[in-house]
Amino acid sequence: MIVYPVGEDFAGIRLDKYLRQLLAAVPASHLFKMIRLKRVKVNGRRAQPGQLLVVGDQIEVRAREEDLAGPKSPDARRQVAPKVLFEDDWIMAIDKPPGMAVHPGTGITTGTVVDVVRAYLGPRATRNEFNASPAHRLDRDTSGVLLIAKRRRAMVHLTNVFTARAAKKRYLALVKGTFSQRNGRVDIPLAEHEQSLASRRKRGTNLQEAKTRWQALDRNDEVTLLRCAIETGRNHQIRRHFSAIEHPVVGDAKHGDFHFNREAKARWGLRRLFLHAEHLEFPHPSDQHVVVIDAPLPLELKEVLSRAGLAQLSP
Repeated sequence: MIVYPVGEDFAGIRLDKYLRQLLAAVPASHLFKMIRLKRVKVNGRRAQPGQLLVVGDQIEVRAREEDLAGPKSPDARRQVAPKVLFEDDWIMAIDKPPGMAVHPGTGITTGTVVDVVRAYLGPRATRNEFNASPAHRLDRDTSGVLLIAKRRRAMVHLTNVFTARAAKKRYLALVKGTFSQRNGRVDIPLAEHEQSLASRRKRGTNLQEAKTRWQALDRNDEVTLLRCAIETGRNHQIRRHFSAIEHPVVGDAKHGDFHFNREAKARWGLRRLFLHAEHLEFPHPSDQHVVVIDAPLPLELKEVLSRAGLAQLSP
């Protein structure tokens, strides 16, 4: 027998809805059958599907945990736990690996941040009908700090924070070429969404303010390591901005210099986009205290810097 205590986040919801959230891998028809056959009880008494739960209730399920987990797909077996940088009752932050999409999309149905985080949280992934979800975006090929809201109130708060530009984001990027200055700013409006030529002809282009500040940390004769802070959050902003000023991010397969990318792979072993979200600072949704989260540069990017003769950054 497995016992699930009811916390304050689940008080007031129906038993059947609670079980469908808690035991998502079990078909609804089987859950109702378990209730009907008295294999589910509340505080030791026979349960009804529509009864409302209160704080402190004990849900007793007569089954083995492996029977309630559901069959594991090949994708699920390969799925690794997220690298958690910070977690409390409201939010969590992970170090997103490169190549992992944040949300499902065209051609992407499994193995996303959403899948990995909700699998890691298990029953804690859903609270009062809100599913834990990313609070902002990172490109699929970008690694680093990604913030997850675990409560609806946290998501509302963080959405307002990012909309008001009250969060501080910082990235590390290796770009082609060198600069005459140690720091600067790219202030070039960008289209709200990257459009095809046909789309631009039909709908026009909606340009939006986009600003990126940068600081040169080290360089050789061919590339420069930058620390970037974005003042706006446009799609692919850093990648599009530095491509526009002819200093594309190295390893960028969409906006970059494809010939130079091949050279960087052959000479320095760079097999991914060199863009990493290293720092995020924001007010906490519970009491507004400032939370600071850092993600160290991944080992494979440190090795690229070493082969290129650039300085190693401390974690």
